[in-house]
Amino acid sequence: MPASTIAAIATPPGAGGIAVIRISGPASADVAMAVFRPADASKNLRDLPGYRALFGHFIHHGQVMDEVVALRYRAPRSYTGEDVVELCCHGGEAVSHSLLRACLSAGAVPAGPGEFTKRAFVNGRMGLTQAEAVMDLISAAGRQGAAAAASVLEGALARKIDGVRTHLVQLASHLAAYTDFPEEDVPELAPETLEEGIRQDRAVLDKLIDGYDAGQAVRRGVPAAIVGSPNVGKSTLLNLLSGFERAIVTPIAGTTRDLVEQDLDLAGIRLHMTDTAGLRDTGDVVEAEGIRRSYAALERAGLVLAVFDASLPATGADVELARRCAGKPAVAILNKSDLSRQFDEAAIAPYFAAPKGAIINISAKDPQFIQTVEEAVGRVLGTAHADPDALLLAGERQLACARNARDALTAALEALEGGMTLDAAGVCVDDALAALSALTGQDASADVIDQVFETFCVGK
Repeated sequence: MPASTIAAIATPPGAGGIAVIRISGPASADVAMAVFRPADASKNLRDLPGYRALFGHFIHHGQVMDEVVALRYRAPRSYTGEDVVELCCHGGEAVSHSLLRACLSAGAVPAGPGEFTKRAFVNGRMGLTQAEAVMDLISAAGRQGAAAAASVLEGALARKIDGVRTHLVQLASHLAAYTDFPEEDVPELAPETLEEGIRQDRAVLDKLIDGYDAGQAVRRGVPAAIVGSPNVGKSTLLNLLSGFERAIVTPIAGTTRDLVEQDLDLAGIRLHMTDTAGLRDTGDVVEAEGIRRSYAALERAGLVLAVFDASLPATGADVELARRCAGKPAVAILNKSDLSRQFDEAAIAPYFAAPKGAIINISAKDPQFIQTVEEAVGRVLGTAHADPDALLLAGERQLACARNARDALTAALEALEGGMTLDAAGVCVDDALAALSALTGQDASADVIDQVFETFCVGK
């Protein structure tokens, strides 16, 4: 059945300088010509070579509605692998939606979520991991996340997985030939050679799996909370990291009574930061509710910045806060380093042990300490010196496939170490290959493919 011709607005909603209506399918030029009139009447969009543009106008019911630039892409050298036309108009919602409706009236059908990228996958323009990287790149919350997504889009994950698959296919074919056709004098594959090869392939998967959490942090951003007693400098710290006066700062204890939220980039990672009310015993009903919310923010945070006043002795409340941070990615910030030091760091040190914890000394009034905070955050989130090759897995689907493949290779090693026959190990290697094929999309079911693309935005 011939593919339909689809259309959608490919730019974000709202007013902007430009909007793009993307049309893909066999009738894309016909649909575009129904709504677009070239300024040069001798030009014809249908005859235009690929990678060319024409200036003209959007014509609706015989009236000129807007100036438009039409870009022509010919199959298979287009994003989707099909004939594509992109109509670029001014970015007002009225104009762009009118142009889209006119395209639909001319014979196109509305594109579903991710349908352009799905067609690119079906037409062999990109693999499934690359397709998934498209939305990661669009939604990347920080510099490192965008870089990781761009690497996968360029095929880094597919190449790494294909390297493992190629080696496993060689092992599997040798095992199959040796066990199934003994009369052919196939050279025996020494168990120690087989084990070493499987261990190397499993090590590649282990590295990818171990880097998943750090990869999610750089891709999606991290919910973070600044917590501490009143007047330790929490709001001053938020203002320092934000680069402007986001929170009110006064010498009065309890100034911050509700959560103050701010997204900011730190060490290339987007932090969804919450400044919380000071933690203390209080009879004030409003302040007590703020403190309850502070503890709730601490519990759900993927990163805690616990602030302590280094100019005062450690209190029981300080130790209790430190205890609540134990086991979480958390940085103990001993603030007010510009004043005389009285805080006993040993009182909280056990709760901020590396690698998930760190203790630093700063003055939140001094911008030079931003780098100190950045370095500590990078250490506890595991992103400071992360190998980019370990941050490639982009979602739970990919993680599950990688784990299934890793577990199958572990089972193969256990079979060999347990003295089982080579064909038993071969079955496990085949299972690993199936999991890796599902990861890259070479053997993914239609349901899996549909699930991947339903998370995309319309127009991509």
